[in-house]
Amino acid sequence: MVSLPGPPATNLLQVLFLGLSTFAPIACVQVELHVPEGLSSLEAVEGKDVVLPAWYTFQGERAAAKDKPWEVLTLMWFLEQNGKDKKQVLSHISGATSSEAGVSLVYSMPSRNVSLRLQGLQEKDSGSYFCSVTVQDRQGNNRSHSSKTLELDVWVPPAPPSCHLLGVPRVGTNVTLSCHSPRSKPDAQYQWVRPPPSSQVFYAPALDAVQGSLKLKNLSSSMSGVYTCRAYNHVGSAQCNVTLEVITGPGAAVVAGAVVGALVGLGLLAALVLLCQRQGKALEEPANDIKEDAFAPRTLPWPKGSDTISKNGTLSSVTSSPALRPPQVPRRPAAVTPAPSPGRVPTSALSRKGAVPVMVPAQNQAGSLV
Repeated sequence: MVSLPGPPATNLLQVLFLGLSTFAPIACVQVELHVPEGLSSLEAVEGKDVVLPAWYTFQGERAAAKDKPWEVLTLMWFLEQNGKDKKQVLSHISGATSSEAGVSLVYSMPSRNVSLRLQGLQEKDSGSYFCSVTVQDRQGNNRSHSSKTLELDVWVPPAPPSCHLLGVPRVGTNVTLSCHSPRSKPDAQYQWVRPPPSSQVFYAPALDAVQGSLKLKNLSSSMSGVYTCRAYNHVGSAQCNVTLEVITGPGAAVVAGAVVGALVGLGLLAALVLLCQRQGKALEEPANDIKEDAFAPRTLPWPKGSDTISKNGTLSSVTSSPALRPPQVPRRPAAVTPAPSPGRVPTSALSRKGAVPVMVPAQNQAGSLV
């Protein structure tokens, strides 16, 4: 057996060791994704920009270590929101980067800093951002994978509120000033003040800082003026004004009551006049107005012995009661008329004597009426 000299054998072992150490990271490399220590969530204001910081290293390396010549990075950022599917917002695969509008990487690739920038934030951008890093070799074999999640909460300053006056601002009454911002995250708080020269700040119980209402009781003319409501949260504020004019004249209820009373009085007066007119017309009707359904007037009885009826049913003579006789008037010389028949009195003679013609039913020979 022939043995190699000492020094050459030692050199060979060194060469083999160095070769194995060169290929060892490819087989047992472990990537680690990092975020700032203690950082798990971020808060940002709507309309602003924000950066989600993240970078990766290999186990045991310093953060500033350079990229290895064999490593190929696959990077993906996702947005997760409650009740919605996971949404990919950025990807970097095989050297090509694609992203949603307003989303980009802070550093150009290749780089181990994979921080994400979001521009022109909106409230809908709130959610959990999931970063996934996979390192491959030149042959496309996955060597290691790591991921991290950062929470982002986009806050919204209060939108300009609207101010309203509830109630009738009359001396001695109560009114409420209301204030509400239609949009705010987190929910806005409210503060009512009176600006100079009548500076005044209001507090509970008159002020409801959550609902934005201010109750003013027992109004007086000195309480007239401008009132300002300020809606605020820790990312912004907005305000509105309302003018209070306290009325000192008679109340609307008093005026309305007077008008109603006058109308009722006029109505009663008109009804009374109409009733009087109807009664007057009723009195003007003729007393002897005969109606279709009225009874005939009773005939006054004649005194006994006033008429004499002959047996043949004719009126022979009528002797009228003195009370029923018409007044006597001077007679004119009467013309000579033929003498009446012995048993019959002429009608003209009866009339001169004041007799009234009476219709007598006819009788038969037996004496019964026909």
